[in-house]
Amino acid sequence: MDVNYDKIDDCTLALLYLVTSEDKYGARAWKSFDWETMNQLHEMGYISDPKSKAKSVALSGDGLARAKEMFEHFFCTPEFPVP
Repeated sequence: MDVNYDKIDDCTLALLYLVTSEDKYGARAWKSFDWETMNQLHEMGYISDPKSKAKSVALSGDGLARAKEMFEHFFCTPEFPVP
C-alpha cells in the first residue's frame, strides 16, 4: 500500500486546529500526534520544534492558516454544496 504522507500532514494540521487555543503569545496546540509527522510540520515551518519539554507547540501564522483550511476541508460541511 502506498501511503500519501502529504495527506497525513494535512490531516494532522487539521486536527491541531481542533485543539488550538490562542492567547497573548499566539496560537498553541497540544502535541500528542505522531512524532515523524510533527517533525515534518516543523520542517515545513508550520509549528515550533516539537522536541521540547512543553506539552504544546506554537503554530506559525502560516501554520494556523493552513490548519484552519485543512480542518474546514476535511471536517466541515460546505455552506453551499455543489450539485
